[in-house]
Amino acid sequence: MEQQESLGPVENAVGYVLKQAAVALRGAMENALRPLHLTVPQYSCLELLGQRPGLSNAELARGVFVTRQSMNLVLRGLEERGLVTRAATAPHGRELPTELTPAGRDRLGAASAAVLAVQTAMCAGLTPARQQALLDTLAVCIRNLDEGS
Repeated sequence: MEQQESLGPVENAVGYVLKQAAVALRGAMENALRPLHLTVPQYSCLELLGQRPGLSNAELARGVFVTRQSMNLVLRGLEERGLVTRAATAPHGRELPTELTPAGRDRLGAASAAVLAVQTAMCAGLTPARQQALLDTLAVCIRNLDEGS
């Protein structure tokens, strides 16, 4: 009988530690965004729209890592609060482009600063070179998994 390989201690498993880091980051971001009355998906949506105005619901959903249905709820909430605006009719096809309002840009500025403080705290003790190495390593991991699917 052939013995199967074991993952070993979870503390030494890259996937496990990566998930721990993701959960810790999410919690820290939630805490930082709470005073601004934003959730992480709402902030992520505002950040994407700040960098790429006019994205559609589907494009935002992909960028925020949620379903299109969930993104529709996020957008509806942001629209009701006056932070984003969507065209009443699609300029082409069925996709309604979304844009930040002036209030949305203001809220994004405060939220970006809060999230940058979280990222700075997370990366404390890492030199810029080590931060870049971490980004490069994670990009390789993503490519490896994307190639397998």
